[in-house]
Amino acid sequence: AARSRFAVVGGGIAGVTCAEKLATEFPSEDIFLVTASPVIKAVTNFKQVSKTLEEFDVEEQPSSLLEKRYPNIKVIQSGVKQLKSEEHKILTEDGKEYIYEKLCLCAGAKPKLIFEGNPYVLGIRDTDSAEAFQKNLAQAERIVVVGNGGIALELVYEIEGCEVIWAIKDKAIGNTFFDAGAAEFLIPKLTAEKRETAIACKRTKYTMEGKEKKERPIAESDKLGSALGPDWHEGLRLKGAKEFSHKVHIEILCEVKQILLQQEFLQLKLTSLTFPKEEKNVEADDVLWPIYVELTNGKVYGCNFIVSATGVVPNVKPFLDGNNFALGEDGGLKVDDRMHTSIPDIYAAGDICTASWEPSPVWHQMRLWTQARQMGWYAAKCMAADTLREDIDLDFCFELFAHVTKFFNYKVVVLGKYNAQGLGLNHELMLRCTKGQEYVKVVMQNGRMMGAVLIGETDLEETFENLILNRMDLSAYGEDLLNPNIDIEDYFD
Repeated sequence: AARSRFAVVGGGIAGVTCAEKLATEFPSEDIFLVTASPVIKAVTNFKQVSKTLEEFDVEEQPSSLLEKRYPNIKVIQSGVKQLKSEEHKILTEDGKEYIYEKLCLCAGAKPKLIFEGNPYVLGIRDTDSAEAFQKNLAQAERIVVVGNGGIALELVYEIEGCEVIWAIKDKAIGNTFFDAGAAEFLIPKLTAEKRETAIACKRTKYTMEGKEKKERPIAESDKLGSALGPDWHEGLRLKGAKEFSHKVHIEILCEVKQILLQQEFLQLKLTSLTFPKEEKNVEADDVLWPIYVELTNGKVYGCNFIVSATGVVPNVKPFLDGNNFALGEDGGLKVDDRMHTSIPDIYAAGDICTASWEPSPVWHQMRLWTQARQMGWYAAKCMAADTLREDIDLDFCFELFAHVTKFFNYKVVVLGKYNAQGLGLNHELMLRCTKGQEYVKVVMQNGRMMGAVLIGETDLEETFENLILNRMDLSAYGEDLLNPNIDIEDYFD
């Protein structure tokens, strides 16, 4: 069996960042990086935008590039078959054994599918599934999208020439990132016929390595690619079979009750609906579709296929057998503020873990690229500190939740408890909105700013970040806090 001081499992952002940091901290040690995929996800063009906000691109690269950059990283291309934590040993699918002193598990998460094993249900979370999706869409006349996170939001915005029935369990779209107000601000973009030219996108470059030489085999749903980021649809032609540009109908406050194949639908003699038009909503559909969706609000729609964009579940299964890991409520491996799991010498970072320390009042965990990078980096620091028996403080990035992304071509910054997460009824909101231009929402509690959503080029992120971090009492400013004629930065420099 091969031995090394440090091993990392997972070739996504968390795993690669962790391995890179360990490689830098211990230049004379070999770092094993075990990954099932031939490509890894690397962070490029990293920019620290403010104290807590960061921007970076994510690139898929062949693992040989990583080994070139860090000669002491040894990439082991194989899935993990079993973890024997008592023996400090990893068994890989290809029958080899690796012995470690310290191990970091960064195996990510996989899409929660509404129904497993139905060929008409596609889960979207990574580059492979986006490719498959694009092939299917070319012939599609109508699809049903289920889910209300970032991927569903982007997907619905990008699709053209295909009817979209979008089923969400909340009252408003984009619930993971926004509230009803922000949704209202964005909705006109969904129905706009004329597309503005895309603002140049700086984030992902998807290079499908070796694409020309041979078609990539279709990933079975359990063979996981790495997570998609906010620009995963760049460079994919998301256009359906029909010629009109945008047709989206949103069904709110509902979930999928059942999915019926055409046979079952006919046997049950159900009535399905046409795509809703303004005047009258309830026309029976005389088209036969390959698959039907019955929603909990009683409506039935036929479609070509269903996209399940309903979030992720931590990918812990390969590691549980024979190991007594403490799991969080969301199924992730519980980690403390040193990224330790409940098993000695095993750390975890990224989507696979559940942060189980007492968090700062304005930080929470969210399974995003930003946090995967931060956690992978910090986990490596902790592994180094423990090895050298040094002390280490919780990293500053866990002081304030901060994330920057793009939706519908707008820059979107979310800070702190931007949706009043966990604040109960004891809070108030302040809003400023310029139609088609910007949307600013601030969450206040007892005179202190606890969170904010900034859509558009507001230039308020640093000021608001400082106000949240300094916990300053702002009661005196009242509504003036968002008065566009007052340059708020002058107050708080």
